[in-house]
Amino acid sequence: MIAMADTTRLSVGKALEKLRGTDKPKSNMTRLDEKIDALDEETQRLRAMRHSLGPRQKKPEPPERD
Repeated sequence: MIAMADTTRLSVGKALEKLRGTDKPKSNMTRLDEKIDALDEETQRLRAMRHSLGPRQKKPEPPERD
């Protein structure tokens, strides 16, 4: 015999309220703006790290051929 777990039933209104939560859904543009901001911060962090490593080393130029 299989026993089923007791489940509490919610009204449709309460279920929707629970799914929506208290936060308003973010628009697609807002989410993209947040991603852009995060990428900008990461770019600045990486540039600062590269700058702290010192000046870039140039590759030695190959000898001139005649």
